[in-house]
Amino acid sequence: MQTTILQFKERLMAYTLIALIVSGCSSGKDWRTASRDSAGIAPDPAITHEAVLQVYGADVWGWRGWFAIHTWIAAKRTGEDAFTVYDVVGWRGYYGQPVMRIAADIPDRYWYGEKPRLLKEHRGAGVDELIAAVHEAALDYPWKSTYKAFPGPNSNTFTAWIAKRVPELGLDLPFSAIGSGYAN
Repeated sequence: MQTTILQFKERLMAYTLIALIVSGCSSGKDWRTASRDSAGIAPDPAITHEAVLQVYGADVWGWRGWFAIHTWIAAKRTGEDAFTVYDVVGWRGYYGQPVMRIAADIPDRYWYGEKPRLLKEHRGAGVDELIAAVHEAALDYPWKSTYKAFPGPNSNTFTAWIAKRVPELGLDLPFSAIGSGYAN
């Protein structure tokens, strides 16, 4: 009888702990209404004449953000008045689109409510050549239409692919860039 009561208490504690963990997985936020505004990190391209290349990372959506980030690259050549963003997003594949995209966009936008952080930045002389090398490497990316969150290829695989082909970037992705090793 004593053993049965002890087993019941242990199970009750385990179930309570599991319930708390599972309920914590839902942030109560909705990805459809989460901020995608600029975080104010990137320079204003309208008044910044020099070339700028930046690599960003932000926590991924939901509970996976506890341990994983999403990465992308933003670039503006000398004299341009807009940034070009290089990224890979899995949901594009659900709609028959390539998962890799190169497009004029907000360089430092919130990643579905999560503020990005600057992982690497290059500015000024020589950066136009670096941007050209990044662009060529992106065009050669072999998984333009393939996405798998784990083990890859994913957004971090793409950024790691660029970093490997353009070592002048000097980019070392953090451990939380899950999928970055897929490109090796």
